[in-house]
Amino acid sequence: QAIFYDIFSIVHAVLNGSKKLLVLGSSGSLIFPLIKFFFPKVQIITNIDGLEWYRSKWNKGLKKLFIKYIIKIAIKYSDKIVSDNQAIADYLLLSFNQDSIVIPYGGDHALIQQTQNNDKNYFLGLCRIEPENNISIILQAFAENSQNLIFIGNWDYSDYGKDMRESFKNYKNIKLMDPEYDPEVLFNIRANCTSYIHGHSAGGTNPSLVEMMHFGKDIIAFDCEFNRATLENEGYYFHDVNSLKSLTNKSNHNLHGKKILEIAKRRYTWDIVNKQYFDLFR
Repeated sequence: QAIFYDIFSIVHAVLNGSKKLLVLGSSGSLIFPLIKFFFPKVQIITNIDGLEWYRSKWNKGLKKLFIKYIIKIAIKYSDKIVSDNQAIADYLLLSFNQDSIVIPYGGDHALIQQTQNNDKNYFLGLCRIEPENNISIILQAFAENSQNLIFIGNWDYSDYGKDMRESFKNYKNIKLMDPEYDPEVLFNIRANCTSYIHGHSAGGTNPSLVEMMHFGKDIIAFDCEFNRATLENEGYYFHDVNSLKSLTNKSNHNLHGKKILEIAKRRYTWDIVNKQYFDLFR
């Protein structure tokens, strides 16, 4: 439904006189050729979002091909392309010979008050419950050690999430929480964790990661180019159950948290991101 919604929104904006469009995602790019033909003065800047065909939920060949196709259309008919991660910018240059401007996301909105490092002896995971976020690796690693884990996600959204919850619900050191939308509650959970576990392997710059970076905690991330680009290679990296177990079993000392916070303040605040977009439009 995002395709039809985005196309309708783009047409609505143009017919109401908008001359510059910032399009977030490639879903509506099918309408770009017509917009450029009938309204040649309209400027289109597209943030293509992540490399969506990497996501395992698009497990059908035709869906993956379609997603690649609409990104090609977006690239061809946009005046400027925005990547939210340097790894995506590198991919676009290599695969499509397309330059793009790297503008990530802000994460400082997650700070509703000044943080204090009150570590309460638990690791934290927080994400959509999708296979490409390596939920099974994270839960299995904690099932095999004695460290405490709080994991927040939409467990009941899919069969995969339901299976994960059923498989790991009886471990006393693992607490599986439903999505939490109260900013104060979520702030306290983040502020009081020992370290953050980030399992994303697809997409680009993940908002949940840059939000957590502002809490100055150590981050243990899945080892992929997107996460390394976001963290500037700070933090720790895992690729399977054993490597994650080894990292979580180490003594708890915040070696990378201050550097990660410095990166967050330098790159991932909304003031910085807003300025980058306005400079691009100018």
